[in-house]
Amino acid sequence: MIPPSLELIDRLLREDVPYFDLTTTLLGLPEVPARMTFRARAPMVVAGTEFVTALCERVGVRVASALPNGRLVTAGEMILTAVGTPAQLHLAWKVAANVLESAGGIATRTHQLVGAARAVSDSVEVYATRKVIPGTKELALAAVLAGGGLPHRLGLAETVLIFAQHTAFLGGTTGLVERLPKLVERACEKVVLVEVERLDDALAVAAAGAGGVQFDKVPPAQLADMVAALRAAAPAVRVIAAGGINAANAAEYAATGVSGLATSWMYGGAPADIAVTIEPS
Repeated sequence: MIPPSLELIDRLLREDVPYFDLTTTLLGLPEVPARMTFRARAPMVVAGTEFVTALCERVGVRVASALPNGRLVTAGEMILTAVGTPAQLHLAWKVAANVLESAGGIATRTHQLVGAARAVSDSVEVYATRKVIPGTKELALAAVLAGGGLPHRLGLAETVLIFAQHTAFLGGTTGLVERLPKLVERACEKVVLVEVERLDDALAVAAAGAGGVQFDKVPPAQLADMVAALRAAAPAVRVIAAGGINAANAAEYAATGVSGLATSWMYGGAPADIAVTIEPS
């Protein structure tokens, strides 16, 4: 990914330090060399270090060492070390910790999903939906990539994905099937995907030219039969499973033969647990 924008870094900082640090100012901490370290308290996947580096640089702190995103670490392992004055380090402290912990939690859960799915199928992909907390997409995407996943859709202008909320205005699947050939022709550089819940709808849109089908909230046992039938009729169609997928059932869904798993499960859950120390260097 490209480096974080200055606008994003300033927004993150100002959420915690809108003007100045009152505590540090009143204490009158000396301007002596100091060091801040971040260590994992439990096994986790590292994510967000590029954001923390930019945060530190913005307040005059130098990052002396940082593990790359995507690194799986054990308890006690050092993730990042930064040096500066005590006042500078306290400006960056909590924002940096929040970024590393939030991103680390998402990356770790993504890693769990990918591991569970790939244990069954080495070709299946894990796709993260855009159901993120508003304002956190850039950080969430970086964390998903660090965990081995990919974005499902970065935004509405990027992909063609047709839902029941669209076909409600077209006369259902029948109306969509009539429009699909022309739509596929116009979107010739895109893969046109259609979300369905039933096999007959999947077969109909595949026959009309859809490049992919996304089955929503279909139980794994039932989905396996649907995927087999769809692949027999349209071998080139890509098949995505979505709805309720998590680390506990990812393997079951991967075993159905789908091309990918679309989920927002990695976004919900506890942040990673990271210990921070600030001390004279």
